[in-house]
Amino acid sequence: MRGFVPKTLNARRLAGIIRTVHAGKPYTDPELAADAISAGDSPPTAREAEMPEPAVGGTPVTEIAERAALSPGTVRNHLSSAATEPGAENRHAAVRLARDRGWV
Repeated sequence: MRGFVPKTLNARRLAGIIRTVHAGKPYTDPELAADAISAGDSPPTAREAEMPEPAVGGTPVTEIAERAALSPGTVRNHLSSAATEPGAENRHAAVRLARDRGWV
């Protein structure tokens, strides 16, 4: 994504932002940015939350992918996202953090 704008933006302003993004410059609405920064921790999507649990139990990525009807690459991406969760040194810690926060 190169631009983030609220749905309530008027057409004239949106057209200007589209021209800005088309010129190769990114645009993020300042209020959206402030809201995102102040939101704090972001829970995983439902799909992302499904991935770490079986992996911690030793289930191979290919089997997790088959069960979830995803490609192994997508499963690896979800697991990588979980492992990079702030404060998680590995997938096991990521699952523990997600449980503690009530995300899974």
